[in-house]
Amino acid sequence: MRPSTQLPPPTCSSRLPQLRSFVGLRWSAPRFQVRERPGVAVAVLNGTPGCSFRLGVPALTVCRPHQRATVIRNEHAQNADFPKKYAKREKKPFPIPVLELRRRAKERMKAAQGKPKRPLPPPKNGMLVRKLMPVAYEVYNARILLINNLRKLMKVVPVKGCKYCSEIHVGSVGHPFRTCRGMLSDQRRGGHDWGSTSVEAVFLPVEAYHLEDRLGKRIPHDLRFAVPRIPALVELCIQAGVDIPEYPTKRRRKPIIKIGRNEFVDANEDDLPEPEPDRFKRTLLEELHHDEIIAPSSPEDTVALAEETLEAWETVRDGALKLMKGYAVRVCGYCPEVHIGPTGHKARNCGAFKHQQRNGQHGWQAAVLDDLIPPRYVWHMPESGEELQRELKTFYGQAPAVVEICIQGGAKVPEKYKATMRLDIGIPSSLREAEMVI
Repeated sequence: MRPSTQLPPPTCSSRLPQLRSFVGLRWSAPRFQVRERPGVAVAVLNGTPGCSFRLGVPALTVCRPHQRATVIRNEHAQNADFPKKYAKREKKPFPIPVLELRRRAKERMKAAQGKPKRPLPPPKNGMLVRKLMPVAYEVYNARILLINNLRKLMKVVPVKGCKYCSEIHVGSVGHPFRTCRGMLSDQRRGGHDWGSTSVEAVFLPVEAYHLEDRLGKRIPHDLRFAVPRIPALVELCIQAGVDIPEYPTKRRRKPIIKIGRNEFVDANEDDLPEPEPDRFKRTLLEELHHDEIIAPSSPEDTVALAEETLEAWETVRDGALKLMKGYAVRVCGYCPEVHIGPTGHKARNCGAFKHQQRNGQHGWQAAVLDDLIPPRYVWHMPESGEELQRELKTFYGQAPAVVEICIQGGAKVPEKYKATMRLDIGIPSSLREAEMVI
C-alpha cells in the first residue's frame, strides 16, 4: 500500500484569485491594506491561505475615498421617449388602475361605517366651486388669445400639412419621413404630399355636448343631433362658472336634496334675495375675423408675439388641469370622444375597434389632460436650420406643435419640453458618421 501524500497548499504562482471574489467593481473577498511610506504606498493583499501579494506603487496613484459627493438633481429628464401612440385596436389605459380604485372605495366604505353621512361638496351638490371661477375665466380668455396669436404667427412661421393624412410639420419644407397612412399612400410609398394648413390642425378642436343642467339626465341616443356641440374646453369653463349668453346653463343657489341614489330635487330658492353681481365675472375676449389677422411687422414683434403665445398655451394647460380636478371629465377608452360631466352620454356613435360588440356605446373612463387638449407632437427643427434627413430620424426630437411654432418664432425653450426635443444630442453631419455611433 502506497503511503498517502498530502499536497502542499497552492501558491500564488500556481493559482489566481477566485472569480467569486469580484462583485461589480468591488472586491468581496480579498481586501487591500494600504500602508503609506514616504513617496511609496505598500499594498498587501490577503486572500487564500498561502497567497499574499506585496505591491509597491507611487502614493499619488492610490485612490482615496471622497469625503463629500455632489449630487445634481433635475426635475426634468435629460432625454425622454416620445409619447406613445396607441393602435386602433388598443384601449387607453386607466389613469388610476381599477384595482387601486376598488381598494380606495373599500377604504372609504369602511371609514364611513357608523358615521353620519356628510353633505355633498360642490360641484356634486349643484353649486359652483368658488375658488375655480377665476381660473375658468382665465382659461377661456387664454384660449381665445392663443387661437388669435397662432393665426398671426402662422403668417410668419410656415406650417405644412399633408393632404391625405392628419400629420403636420413646422417648417418651409415638409419632413422626408415616409409615415403617411392616408389615401393612395402605397403608391407614394408612405410619402407625404405637403400643402398649407389652418390653425385647427395645430390646436385641435375637441368638441363635446353642451349640457343645460350638469346634474340632469344623460343625453339619450335619439337626441344626439338636437343637443349642440361646442369646444370641450369651452364647455368645461361654462360648467365652472363662465356665463355665455349663447349657451345658457342652470345655476343653483342652494344645494340639491337627495331623495335616492340617483334621484334628487332642487331646493326652494324663493326665500333668497335677488342675486348680487358676480365679483368673479370678467370681460370675455372674442376670436378675430380672418380680415383682422395682421402678421407682425418686425422680428421684435414676432419674438414678443411668440412669447405671449407660449405663455397663453401654458395658462390653458395649467388652468384646464386645475378645472379637471374639480369637475369630472370623461373620455371614451376606444375613441377620442370627450364628455364634460360626471357620467358620459348615451349616444351610440362610437366607431372604434369592435364597436359592433358594444352596439356603438362608448367605454367611459376618467380623462387626462392630453385627452382634453391634445399636444400634437411634431418634429423639432435643429438650430442650424438644416433640413431633416430620413436616415438621421433617430437623432431628431419632437415638441408640441404650438411650442415648436413659438420656438421658431423666437421664444425661449421651456424646460419641460427639452427632454423630448433632444437638444443635447449631436446630429451627425453624414450617414457615415451616423453609422459610427454606438
